[in-house]
Amino acid sequence: MGVAHPTEIGVEPGVAAAVSRLTVVPQRRYGIWVGTAFALLLAFLIIRAFASNPAFAWGTAAGYLFHPSIMRGLGNTLVLTVIIMALAIVVGTVIAIMRVSPSPVLRAFAGVYVWFFRGVPALIQLIFWFNLSLLVREISLTLPFLGTLFSVRTNDFMTPFFSAVVALSLCEAGYMAEIIRAGIKSVPTGQAEAASALGMPYRMILKRITLPQAMRFVLPPTGNEAINLLKMTSLVTFIAVDDLFYTAQSIYARTFETIPLLIVVAFWYLAVVSILSVGQHFLERHFGRSDTRREPLTMRALRNLVSLRGIAR
Repeated sequence: MGVAHPTEIGVEPGVAAAVSRLTVVPQRRYGIWVGTAFALLLAFLIIRAFASNPAFAWGTAAGYLFHPSIMRGLGNTLVLTVIIMALAIVVGTVIAIMRVSPSPVLRAFAGVYVWFFRGVPALIQLIFWFNLSLLVREISLTLPFLGTLFSVRTNDFMTPFFSAVVALSLCEAGYMAEIIRAGIKSVPTGQAEAASALGMPYRMILKRITLPQAMRFVLPPTGNEAINLLKMTSLVTFIAVDDLFYTAQSIYARTFETIPLLIVVAFWYLAVVSILSVGQHFLERHFGRSDTRREPLTMRALRNLVSLRGIAR
């Protein structure tokens, strides 16, 4: 759709002639030109340094890129990320609902949860859960008149993989709770009040009105948290979980090819993060369909100009 001529939208002929005689001169942006040249020069120097330094051993790194051990570690990293993120979303949603609950007890409990799990470093939580057997020798369930239903030694229960899932899920849930709470708060309260006046229960208001509208505000930071969690899973190396970084460490501890293996690890993290970023983009576009402009900005501006001119008359 082309841009309408000024006379076509009711502008005075004299004004239209004056506008047509104007000479448009593009703005000189010398700072941008200098910055662009500097960025290109810096990029060239970095690429040349990486390509010409034999210590990077690009051939060795390429040989390890699809090594079976590396692929197994990458698979474990992805499995950890998916399981932990799913549990964190579920627990975080429950905590977020408790944060906005009318009950002061639930709000206090949720507030303490967020305060604790966001305040203690993830590595400390990871090591704590891995060494839970130092506090609890066994985990059992005993009921009156029924006796002990089950009993298991903590060392057998809290394996390195399970410890990583529990620790990082609880830690990540603290961040997800605040993200989801912010999304819930972004929905106008008048909608919930109107639904309540119609007799809808609180649970249905959350399910049908509040949470669906909060999704468009929750998804962008949730995508960022998923990417951050993918990288944070490298902490499980400290408790000997066979993830991507731990596998690479096991290889270069034997071969002393540290730099090539670190390049391989960085490559796979960058590849997975890039895929997640593309998926996040399409999800944001899907949930932000209501913000899509239906007509070009220029035509909307011309329509506004005609409306204002009519009001002035």
